[in-house]
Amino acid sequence: MELVTWLNESGIEVTKKQIKQFEQYYDFLISKNQVMNLTTITEKEEVYHKHFIDSLFLMKAIDFKNQKFLDVGSGAGFPSIPLKIIFPKIEVTIIDSLQKRITFLEELVSILEIDNIRLIHGRIEEFKEKETFDVVSARALARLNLLAEFCIPFVKTNGYFIAMKSLHYEEELNEAKKAIELLGGAICEPYKYDLSNELTHVLIPIKKIHSSEMKYPRNFGSMKKRPL
Repeated sequence: MELVTWLNESGIEVTKKQIKQFEQYYDFLISKNQVMNLTTITEKEEVYHKHFIDSLFLMKAIDFKNQKFLDVGSGAGFPSIPLKIIFPKIEVTIIDSLQKRITFLEELVSILEIDNIRLIHGRIEEFKEKETFDVVSARALARLNLLAEFCIPFVKTNGYFIAMKSLHYEEELNEAKKAIELLGGAICEPYKYDLSNELTHVLIPIKKIHSSEMKYPRNFGSMKKRPL
């Protein structure tokens, strides 16, 4: 019940349906993890703590209401599915380059009976819906200079890209400042939080203050060879 306690302390009342959805999520994740590589964390308390609660910490960086939310490279559905369970009115799009992960998410969404969610198999560099989303996020996908180019072009002006990073983020942030500015972003105050005594994570909110050039994001080869 740590999840329920944490949400209550954050001012959110959890319904029986939402508790059941998290239980179903855990059961299906562990079941499928036996035949495909979705997570190295399998103990129930750790999954709730290091996946579910970690995903929900995004609500500390932004007020989730009716936003259009894009989750880039979601993998097993983090952070978007836990957020969708708690904030059912948000409109979620998940894009992932592996079809087997999209298939997993399609089955998961059916089990959880979630609506208003799109699951797209593809690469973010080929995605056409630029400057469409209120919030874009990615979790453990790439270094921040690459992540900025992956994500900021899809954020509306005055929307936010939220990078989820570990405590030692300063070097990445300094490396990414030029790219963030070039893409129309402005760095907001990072939000640090402890998941456990030995594990601290950081949310880096980046506000979109002007449009990105339409040529971004470039193909991945160009990004790797000539990072912004």
